[in-house]
Amino acid sequence: MARIDLNADLGESFGQWTLGDDDAMLGLVSSANVACGFHAGDPSTLRATTARAADAGVVVGAQVSYPDLRGFGRRFVDIEPSALTDDVLYQIGALEALCRVAGSRVRYVKPHGALYNATRTHAGQAAAVVEAVRAYDPALPVLGLPGSELLVAAEKAGLRAVPEFFVDRGYTPEGGLVPRREPGALLDDAGAAAQRLVRMLTDGVVRAVDGTDVAVRAESACVHGDSPGAVAMAEAVRAGLAGAGVEIAPFA
Repeated sequence: MARIDLNADLGESFGQWTLGDDDAMLGLVSSANVACGFHAGDPSTLRATTARAADAGVVVGAQVSYPDLRGFGRRFVDIEPSALTDDVLYQIGALEALCRVAGSRVRYVKPHGALYNATRTHAGQAAAVVEAVRAYDPALPVLGLPGSELLVAAEKAGLRAVPEFFVDRGYTPEGGLVPRREPGALLDDAGAAAQRLVRMLTDGVVRAVDGTDVAVRAESACVHGDSPGAVAMAEAVRAGLAGAGVEIAPFA
C-alpha cells in the first residue's frame, strides 16, 4: 500500500486573534507544522497546540521563520547566515520546551513562508537553516520542496531530506510555488486538489499553471491550515487518499 504524510501549518493564532481551526485539523492530519513565535503564535497558543497535538497522536515539527510577525513571515529578509542559524536554533528550542511539557518532542523542521521559498534557490540561507538543525539534533529530518537547495544541503550534511507536495498551491513550470499574489496561486476546489495529490502519488507529476506536467516526488503533503475551507480540503484529501488505497502516516 502506498503511504504519505499529511501535514498542516498550525499554532498560528496570536493573542485574541484566531487563525484557522487547529482542533479540527488535528483530527485530520498526521503531522503539524507548529509556528515558533517568529511569524505567528504566542506562547500560550503554542503550548495549547502542542498539548492538543500530543493528545491527538499528531507528530509536531518546528515551523521556523524570519522574525516577521507584521508580515506573517511572507517577506524575504536578507539576513546573514550566522544570524539566521541562531534564529532557527532559538525557535526550535522554544517549541521543544513546550513539546516536552506536553510529553512529546519536536520531530522535524520545516521553514515557513518566505524562508521556505528562499531556501529553494538561496544556497546561503538553505545552508544556514541546515546548520541550525545539524547543531541542534542531526537526527531531525528537514522538510522542503523537491530539488531545493535546502534538501540538497540537508543531504550533504547527513540529515534526512524529506520532499514535500502542496495540495492547495499552484506550481510553476520549474517546480516552484506560484507566488500568492499571482493567478493560480491558491486552489479552492477540494475534490480537484485531492485528485491532483493522488495523481502525484501514482504518476509522479503535477499539472503546472501553464498546463505542462512537472515531475514531483514527495513523502509529505501539506494542506494549509489558514486557507479558507482548510478543513473541507483536508477532509476531501483524506477521502481521496482512502479511495485510492493510500495510507496516511507520519514520516517522522
